[in-house]
Amino acid sequence: MLIQRIITALILLPIVLAGLFFLEPDGFALFVAAVVALAAWEWGRLAGFHRQVSRIIYALLVLSIIACVSQVDSSLILYAALAWWVVALFLVISFPRSSEFWASSGVRLVIGVYVLVPFWVAIVTMRGADIVVYPGLSPLWLIFYTLFVVFAADTGAYFSGKAWGKSKLAPKVSPGKSWAGFWGGLCLACVLAVLASIQLDAPAGFYLQLVILTAITSIFSVVGDLTESMFKREAGVKDSSQLLPGHGGVMDRIDSLVAAFPVMTALLLIFGWIE
Repeated sequence: MLIQRIITALILLPIVLAGLFFLEPDGFALFVAAVVALAAWEWGRLAGFHRQVSRIIYALLVLSIIACVSQVDSSLILYAALAWWVVALFLVISFPRSSEFWASSGVRLVIGVYVLVPFWVAIVTMRGADIVVYPGLSPLWLIFYTLFVVFAADTGAYFSGKAWGKSKLAPKVSPGKSWAGFWGGLCLACVLAVLASIQLDAPAGFYLQLVILTAITSIFSVVGDLTESMFKREAGVKDSSQLLPGHGGVMDRIDSLVAAFPVMTALLLIFGWIE
């Protein structure tokens, strides 16, 4: 399994980096849309669709919605996404009682749209954003920083959870997660914010705002992870698919990102960092 994970990572990493560095905005938007289409195909399974044709139709529907919302003011979609992830937090906290409201396939398919479409809108908006807060920033810096926030939250959670993880964070959703892991991940993400501010030689106000942005994004990255775990538990599956040997499915790899990017981008708009 470890060898499979390493090989898959070595194949995927150059593809992701090439998409970030070498594609123009339009090409980048199509690249992210392809990732979303694969995740939507997997979400069809989480919604209870096992026939390939049904899942493919759902993926095409999600792509059609992306094509439509690309003509809409992105800030409206991102603020709606921020509200959705607050709702998702309460759904996770109250699981399994909350499943009464979303257990039907139709509702789960609608939720999949709320999860995946704003992710596309967020990362594409971030890629083409005009930075107004600090000259040391760039769209690519913001994208990589958001990725590192999620990585820091995951890494901090892993090691602190291993060391002190006795009290479970959401045992009915994901028994492996602990409160120690949550706080460890949050702390490491905030340390990242301080180090990034120092590296940029930014003013003190920038430090504080970046820590706030980072902390909130880190928290909701955990909500994104738990939300997918909740839907997988309801569907009775361990992984969203087997598309990525050793890693499960695409959705398993981006479950934290689908929350982190919309939340971070919405907050950047609210704080006036981008326009």
